[in-house]
Amino acid sequence: MTEVPKVLAELERLGTKHTRDGYARFGIVAKKTFGVSMAKIHQLAKRLGKNHELAAALWDTAWYEARLLASFVDDPAHVTPAQMDRWCREFENWADCDTVCFKLFDRTPHAFRKVVQWAKRRAEFEKRAAFALLASLALHDKRSDDAAFLACLPLIENAAADDRNFVKKGVSWALRGVGRRSPALHKASVALAQRLAASSEPAARWIGRDALKDLTKKEKLQ
Repeated sequence: MTEVPKVLAELERLGTKHTRDGYARFGIVAKKTFGVSMAKIHQLAKRLGKNHELAAALWDTAWYEARLLASFVDDPAHVTPAQMDRWCREFENWADCDTVCFKLFDRTPHAFRKVVQWAKRRAEFEKRAAFALLASLALHDKRSDDAAFLACLPLIENAAADDRNFVKKGVSWALRGVGRRSPALHKASVALAQRLAASSEPAARWIGRDALKDLTKKEKLQ
């Protein structure tokens, strides 16, 4: 696609060493980076508009910022389950994982199915994607009823013993997000968090306590 070289050139122009050096402080590891701030990626995405073919081509360049940009440019209506699986396998860090889930994948009709499937994955960022996607759905999905989210709580409980940092934090994010969605989900999420907080597994205890701290605040629900 002829537009891709122009977009990459623009990302290179916008990139700075200061931003690249800052990635490490936030635990962002990627093989190919320009060092472009998220604010500038947003601005470029607005100029480009929605374009599924361009998004796919940008993703295939394997540049970190191009992949973030792809999540804003892609059209959720054209995203396929196969594309979701392929991109999930290629996540390099928590930032590309979370951005794609939060800005694109949660808008697709395949999202809940992928939560279930990816929760069984072994790779750290593939498994995190399940829970980043669930947290994103809890915030953005205005159509699904409580039952869809209640069905995902066992996935959270099953993954709670995984002590890898980015999985653990993703599981907590999902539990907190589900718990803030409605009174019924809050009750069920608090009960789960209490069980986890009493677990003999360190990761589960951390998740339970982290979720309880958030879910038992005075302002529990959005």
